[in-house]
Amino acid sequence: MIALGIDLLEIDRIRRSLENPRFVRRVFGAQELEQLAARGFPAQSAAACFCAKEAFGKALGTGVSGFRLAEAQLLREPSGRPYLSLSGGALRLAEERGLSFSVSVTHTKQYAAVVVAAEPKG
Repeated sequence: MIALGIDLLEIDRIRRSLENPRFVRRVFGAQELEQLAARGFPAQSAAACFCAKEAFGKALGTGVSGFRLAEAQLLREPSGRPYLSLSGGALRLAEERGLSFSVSVTHTKQYAAVVVAAEPKG
């Protein structure tokens, strides 16, 4: 069975939050920060990263509990294809449930949205 998680966020909300270094350290993983910095840290991309964490938790069935937000990173392959990189509690929960994840990202000037699909491995 496939489980879906979706999240939608106003980009201005994240734009304001990015001014708080504690928020940035708590929410974004090291690789995410590197990829965001390489692109000039656009607020719409940061908002998509935040949405991915929320959508991952929904697809997982736990919400955003049992893992730190920085442990579910939205990264991009050189081709631009988005994927989730999991570590710590996020990876443990995914492995316990035997799940793999696919992700789709979109944004406009005002909103970012992410859909995460979880499906059994194998």
